[in-house]
Amino acid sequence: MKKRTATVRRKTRETSISVQVDLDGKGVTSIDTGVGFFDHMLELLGKHALIDLKIKATGDLKVDYHHTVEDVGLALGEAIDKALGSRKGICRYGWSLIPMDEALSRVAIDLGGRPYLVYQLATRRRKILEFDVSLIEEFFKALVSRAKMNLHIAQLYGPEPHHALESVFKGLAKALCAACARDPRVKGVPSSKGKI
Repeated sequence: MKKRTATVRRKTRETSISVQVDLDGKGVTSIDTGVGFFDHMLELLGKHALIDLKIKATGDLKVDYHHTVEDVGLALGEAIDKALGSRKGICRYGWSLIPMDEALSRVAIDLGGRPYLVYQLATRRRKILEFDVSLIEEFFKALVSRAKMNLHIAQLYGPEPHHALESVFKGLAKALCAACARDPRVKGVPSSKGKI
């Protein structure tokens, strides 16, 4: 079987980012964005999606975390899209319902080539240390645009923001693992149109 790997480099005046993915990995990660909480979430994503994920990012963190978080989303989305290639033989859809202590999140993915994000958080707290929780939505917007995925996230309940977002990222991981999986019964692309 063809290896489903990709490397993407993105360099702007604000950030310099390198992303490597192996969709058929074992969940081995090496993440360094300079943003501790974000690193933790990306590690969970790789680990639970069984995607080998290497991300190195430097950015204008003295200004804000926004550019780094968004640009990692763009680069990671592009890497996933490249690794998927034509998307022949994949399951295409994935979903999960993941608890983290008092928090519960529902995540559904369609890798059908149409970017769209629905993002709902029950938690109302906006900070985890100095990290602005609203930046996670910016990450997901960037991710879906470049990965060409339809992503619906509903963190159903649980007020503690760390637990809430951990359930979201683990939910994304499990749904992505299922959607990327190969199914030998699928011939060509999984679409009645014959094209994704």
